[in-house]
Amino acid sequence: MLMTLNEAAEKIREGALLHIAGTEALLKALPKGNWIGGSTEYFMAKSGGKVSDDLLFVTLFPYKNFKIQTYGLDNIANVAADGYDNGFSLVILPFDSGIHREYAENAAGYEDMFIKNVAGWVSGVNLNATGQTAVAVNGLEAAAYPDKAAALHLQVPDEKTVAINILNIFEQDENAPVLEFAEEGFSIKNCVINGKEVNLADYIAEKGINTKLPLVGDYSGNGVNIAVKTIEKGTVSFYAPVFSGIKYRMAKNITDYEKEFNNQLANSIKADEQVVFSCNCILNFLYGELEGKHTDVFNGPITFGEIAYQLVNQTLVYISVYDK
Repeated sequence: MLMTLNEAAEKIREGALLHIAGTEALLKALPKGNWIGGSTEYFMAKSGGKVSDDLLFVTLFPYKNFKIQTYGLDNIANVAADGYDNGFSLVILPFDSGIHREYAENAAGYEDMFIKNVAGWVSGVNLNATGQTAVAVNGLEAAAYPDKAAALHLQVPDEKTVAINILNIFEQDENAPVLEFAEEGFSIKNCVINGKEVNLADYIAEKGINTKLPLVGDYSGNGVNIAVKTIEKGTVSFYAPVFSGIKYRMAKNITDYEKEFNNQLANSIKADEQVVFSCNCILNFLYGELEGKHTDVFNGPITFGEIAYQLVNQTLVYISVYDK
């Protein structure tokens, strides 16, 4: 829920276990306590999508057993293994930092990844403001890091179980050609289309491709989005890395973001399922013109990347807890 600085600070002083999203300045003004945080000015609230530099989005967790930890390049590979067997880990990575790139490129190989439940988001800044820094905050230390991750490991009661979920309104356009990459990473020049190596930036320009639509990779039948960030001097930069060995296609066009989201949302929640955290991509917020609009029960920060085990983007990620 949205709170003022004073309201959030009071919750912290009461000993509540919290996840907090807001500006770097507001996060730094909060007292020490049982919380982690990340920077953003974009939110999905009960009142609808909102941009604010004077409010915080606060998520309260009722669980008794937890660990709050900071991770650098030297130990981020332990983030899944450090989690509880019956619980989940909520991770925040600062946008465009070394640890953001490290996690994006290598998380699939971390110990216990896909065995423990790991979700979270990439913190960011207001796209129309200057002088801001994306940070992750360990509330126990009251320290804001531009180059480290913060994680909250939570244990749920024995009679409960956890699921990490992705709501992706995009799917591959089966009429579009398959794109494959020999290079891997966030920035790419060339790809292979129909057996021929081409410059991807030139191909996008020649075909008039709408770069508001992501590439969608086929991961054993599951679609994973790779959103386009910029195209400059023959290089295409993405919000997540592309990998060799994965077949990508451009996504099918979406004419009504809000309608498509809510159509999928209506069928996504089970009767005994409790959504305890969610986040949604900044590109969905902007391209879908979600300011003032609603996405049902899925309220939380608007992010510069989402974590559902691995880094994903142009998706909505949520954590649900339900009876075994």
